[in-house]
Amino acid sequence: MLKIGIIGAGGVGSTAAFALLMRGVARKVVLIDQNTKRAEAEAEDIAHATPFAYANKIQAGTYSDLGNADVVIITAGANQKPGETRNDLLATNVRIFENIIPQLAEHASDAIIIIASNPMDVMTSVALKLSGFPENRIFGSGTVLDTARFRTLLGYHLGVSPKSLHANVLGEHGDSEVLIWSNAVAGTVQIEQLSHEIGKPLTEEIKNDIDDNVRNAAYKIIDGKGSTTFGIAGALCRICQAIDSNEYAVLNVSAFHHDIEGINDICMAMPCVVGRRGIHNKLYPTFSEEEHAKLKQSAEIIKGFTETALNYIKK
Repeated sequence: MLKIGIIGAGGVGSTAAFALLMRGVARKVVLIDQNTKRAEAEAEDIAHATPFAYANKIQAGTYSDLGNADVVIITAGANQKPGETRNDLLATNVRIFENIIPQLAEHASDAIIIIASNPMDVMTSVALKLSGFPENRIFGSGTVLDTARFRTLLGYHLGVSPKSLHANVLGEHGDSEVLIWSNAVAGTVQIEQLSHEIGKPLTEEIKNDIDDNVRNAAYKIIDGKGSTTFGIAGALCRICQAIDSNEYAVLNVSAFHHDIEGINDICMAMPCVVGRRGIHNKLYPTFSEEEHAKLKQSAEIIKGFTETALNYIKK
């Protein structure tokens, strides 16, 4: 089991801590927040639940408590408000990372860093720039959550467990993300074929509805309850599980790509092999021409915001 630091004790950070401990992925969690009282309260509350699971440890702490940490998850940053896009948070979160990343480089220099703060793909590039860490040890949560949303909705429509579906969302964790329909399968059966065989065809109307509910899920959840917490916590727990078990799992995390669809030097969600060293390998599946075009557009959008963000960094 892992020693995991979590920077940010808000809804995402505290829910991730709870999931990691209750699933037995973390042997110890160190919860760090500029609001020390909040971090202490969340840690104490979560600690009271651990005897029902694995009785592992959680504490509120400081960066100096991250020695020998295996993984550090960054959830800190400005919260997305109703009507805001993830990219609206850019300037504020760059400033926050300028405070966080140097301290991680000092106190957790051997850890794998996972970025969950938005805009996540861009902030992963910012973290890489500020830290100087190797590319395999800093990556974002990517579209692991978006992919889960896609598989869940497909599963509901087809009457198939989402765990048995292989259907991916790639590109930006944001408005330009791309649902990959062309290579989606259940078992070895292509989704379109399966849907016709069982009398539940994937019409354009149904596809558009699924796309809307995946792409705009965060906006709808934020409008209803103010933030998203459980889904992203589950995604972060899944990523850490792959690291802990040295699983070599294929997950759609946001790794650094020197060239993706002709766009250079960006972090973007694509299938990656994840294990104890972080990113072990990067995969590039076959898509339809339309999906290639959409992925390029998504990469171009990320590139533009990444250049803006890197210019915000104090020289």
